[in-house]
Amino acid sequence: MKKRHMKQTDAATLFGVRQPDISKMLRGEFRQFSVERLLRFLVGLDLGVEIVVRPHRGRHNAPALHVS
Repeated sequence: MKKRHMKQTDAATLFGVRQPDISKMLRGEFRQFSVERLLRFLVGLDLGVEIVVRPHRGRHNAPALHVS
């Protein structure tokens, strides 16, 4: 949103949500949205989404979720 100089109200209109919901997302509060909906928001911003699943390797480290 910052790179596009998009206001929270513009994003709310684009995603079909209220501006306070955008504010919550920008503060890291995502619980009210499903993963599918969050992914659709990213695609709506013309961002590619890639999910990679691979076997866990290693005995000492627990499997983990990494987001970058």
